[in-house]
Amino acid sequence: MTNDAIAQLLDAAAHTASPTEQFSLSHAFDLKAAYDIQKLSIQKRIDRGETLIGYKMGFTSKAKMEQMGVHDLIWGRLTDAMFYESHKELPLDKFIHPRAEPEIAFKVSKDINSELTLHNAKDYVSHVAVAIEIIDSRYQNFKFSLEDVVADNCSSSAFSLGEWMPVTQNVEGILMSMVFDDVIMGSGNSNAILDNPWASFVASTRLALQNDVVMRAGDIVLAGAATSAAHIIKGQSISAHADGLGSVFLDVV
Repeated sequence: MTNDAIAQLLDAAAHTASPTEQFSLSHAFDLKAAYDIQKLSIQKRIDRGETLIGYKMGFTSKAKMEQMGVHDLIWGRLTDAMFYESHKELPLDKFIHPRAEPEIAFKVSKDINSELTLHNAKDYVSHVAVAIEIIDSRYQNFKFSLEDVVADNCSSSAFSLGEWMPVTQNVEGILMSMVFDDVIMGSGNSNAILDNPWASFVASTRLALQNDVVMRAGDIVLAGAATSAAHIIKGQSISAHADGLGSVFLDVV
């Protein structure tokens, strides 16, 4: 099976909210091929009129890295069709088995064509925000290998943002929570994101460079989850909260 054939099947699974089997069970492919499949799949969305607006980081928890037997982060792409405004509705029928997690988002202020460091990263970011990411594997039973999940755009499917705050707003060591219908589903510290959310942003610039991607001014980077993801169901009101960054809300319909 060619990379493009796998990309077509993953695109169809996402587009129709219908799960597919893991490709790694019947087709051997490496991480390089997985990223190629991801790019081909997202290109099909772009060909339908969607616009690339950013990137998401995965495996930003060191415990998760150990669990998956990997030693580096993974990353996926975000399009404008994945974005839902805060306080708006999230239609459940667009997803297969969605889960929500609280994250920190960064807005790029100018094009990035080199790997940044913790010392100069803030020179390339204009704003930060609290975010909800909706992850939704296109594979049956939410089971996948490393190559499977990368090919599937790292399970990225939707996101929402709180109010953008100045880059001077602290995002390190702050308390964060995920709340469903006034019940706290998870709480933690933003430093669960690679020990420092800024480290995740810096890593995104390295991975972009390795994949010949230039981050553009206005791009959004989701730095990773501060808590475990929680399943969402129809009728819930879900929200993410971060000290100093405010909140973001979605109604699942």
